[in-house]
Amino acid sequence: MAEKCFKYVILGGGVAAGYAAREFAKQGVQPGELAIISKEAVAPYERPALSKGYLFPEGAARLPGFHVCVGSGGERLLPEWYKEKGIELILSTEIVKADLPANTLVSAAGETFKYQILIIATGSTVIRLTDFGVQGADAKNIFYLREIDDADELIEAIKAKKNGKAVIVGGGYIGLELGAAMKINNFDVNMVYPEPWCMPRLFTSGIAAFYEGYYANKGIKIIKGTVAVGFTSDSNGEVKEVKLKDGRVLEADIVVVGVGGRPLTTLFKGQVEEEKGGIKTDACFKTSVPNVYAVGDVATFPMKLYNDMRRVEHVDHARKSAEQAVKAIKASEEGKSVDEYDYLPFFYSRSFDLAWQFYGDNVGDTVLFGDNDPQSPKAKFGSYWIKEGKVIGAFLEGGSAEENQAIAKVAKLQPTVGDLEALTNEGLSFACKI
Repeated sequence: MAEKCFKYVILGGGVAAGYAAREFAKQGVQPGELAIISKEAVAPYERPALSKGYLFPEGAARLPGFHVCVGSGGERLLPEWYKEKGIELILSTEIVKADLPANTLVSAAGETFKYQILIIATGSTVIRLTDFGVQGADAKNIFYLREIDDADELIEAIKAKKNGKAVIVGGGYIGLELGAAMKINNFDVNMVYPEPWCMPRLFTSGIAAFYEGYYANKGIKIIKGTVAVGFTSDSNGEVKEVKLKDGRVLEADIVVVGVGGRPLTTLFKGQVEEEKGGIKTDACFKTSVPNVYAVGDVATFPMKLYNDMRRVEHVDHARKSAEQAVKAIKASEEGKSVDEYDYLPFFYSRSFDLAWQFYGDNVGDTVLFGDNDPQSPKAKFGSYWIKEGKVIGAFLEGGSAEENQAIAKVAKLQPTVGDLEALTNEGLSFACKI
């Protein structure tokens, strides 16, 4: 099989790949120089839509509506856009071998791709219960959500099991967003997670109490402090029960599992330096191999703001790191340099009619301010994280665009505070006056 040669190859077809392609087009790329190799069958799209608008029972988001770069207010890059720019989209192609010293990638079908510069944008894969040998975890209608095919299969099951019973395993991002989505689709919903409250990697107990109360008011039953240890299925092999460690058994027509992800770095093991579970890069996302860059979920990079090496799994970083890497590649070709990456961590979520944003770092003391009563018709509340007398993180539910910008500014500037009680009383107005 003849090999294909490109100046630049982006491996992975997710959000980072799409934003990198747009930046290459902006910086100037010749037809035939750039290829994107993706195991998915569609051009890069805004992945967050899959757990939100894609699952709505009415007015659902569908492709081509959420191809990149609409998630950040940019132009929508349809497959034709790549064609016009001379960028080769190599879809439904899984790379099974990477030989970095030889600048070569090999696909499952035996195709060989050569590159001069490689951008690793492989993202993450979901952690599956079958990975831990959970009994019956291979039953039908147990779903994970990562790619558009996963979402399509879930939608078919929602139609087939209309008004049925759903069990959500996990209390993080996917758990909360899918719990809401299944309720909106008129399912009876149980959520199960081992931690004492939801989203424990980010939320304080005070923040979590609001969302757990809100979900309970919507009729979602939350079971904390236990895990799924087994599943039973019917004669068709479809899941019918979830067995919990505490002995309870939950009926289920559909199970959605969201227990985390892991970066897809296996292809590069032993060929590139790693740190903190990801591929180690500099502030331009260059790896220890000179012509190889890594962006998005897989990159462990210098977080300038905190003088620390970090790996960030979020769409905002996927977009921005991809653009930074391409700017750095093009600048180095011209003998120039670019400013080092100066990232402010940003996370957000939307479910039901709720919407929150978080900026900064969630370490140190916390204060909770505002109205966090789950019964409130229009709750608005937030939190600050204070370390060594400085506000280093800020969270806000129900904020306007201006208010969200204000908490971002606080997290970036890290103003000093003295009295935490006064900060609690001042609440959002503290951020708005900075």
